[in-house]
Amino acid sequence: MQLFYLPDINKESKSAEFSKEESKHIFKVLRKEVGDIISITNGKNLFFDAKITSISKNNCEVSIESFKVKDKLNYKLHIAISILKSNDRFEWFLEKASEIGISEITPIVCERSERKFLNENRLQKVLVSAMKQSLKSHLPKLNPVVTLKKFYKNDFKEELFIAHCNDTNKDLLLNTLKPKSNSIILIGPEGDFTNNEVNQAIDLKFKPISLGESRFRAETAAIIATHTVSIVNM
Repeated sequence: MQLFYLPDINKESKSAEFSKEESKHIFKVLRKEVGDIISITNGKNLFFDAKITSISKNNCEVSIESFKVKDKLNYKLHIAISILKSNDRFEWFLEKASEIGISEITPIVCERSERKFLNENRLQKVLVSAMKQSLKSHLPKLNPVVTLKKFYKNDFKEELFIAHCNDTNKDLLLNTLKPKSNSIILIGPEGDFTNNEVNQAIDLKFKPISLGESRFRAETAAIIATHTVSIVNM
């Protein structure tokens, strides 16, 4: 099964048109023909069955035959994670988190972050590709890069958690999460959060949490957190 992405279609849509690049892929690579049924998502939990009404290497048009709600999470998970030294590792996190289920991601710049910039267009493509590959209909929201200091200025309404490596009393995330709740989890850089960053988070009511006895890479910690939230809400 091949899943396609068209962000602008909705429940009222009767037809849709693919870009020249996507049309060429459908026509030349997949060799689809008029009358074939294809699957489309808008990335907003809607899954469409559509019939090809016109196709060439430059243009593919479809009529929307039906839709259904799919993959709607019964929780909201927002992970704010430091930009990592390796682009590949950050992209790996985005890919796997999208496959597991996540609502929102904010790349943050911490005191020990070794990089301050990301190619956000490329990361958006990684998320779209992961959604399509895993046949999901939910596209996580990717926020612009922000400093941790600025992130702390948000008006938080969610359950708040910070994963850090300091040798202090911390509850396991698995034992702390409430099912069907909205949560934000902070994940630091390779060198971890500074004591000052942790203390600021605690002052803002972030609860220090542990993800297990091992010390994990930042992207691994973020995936464990994502999967833990998913398990609690199964």
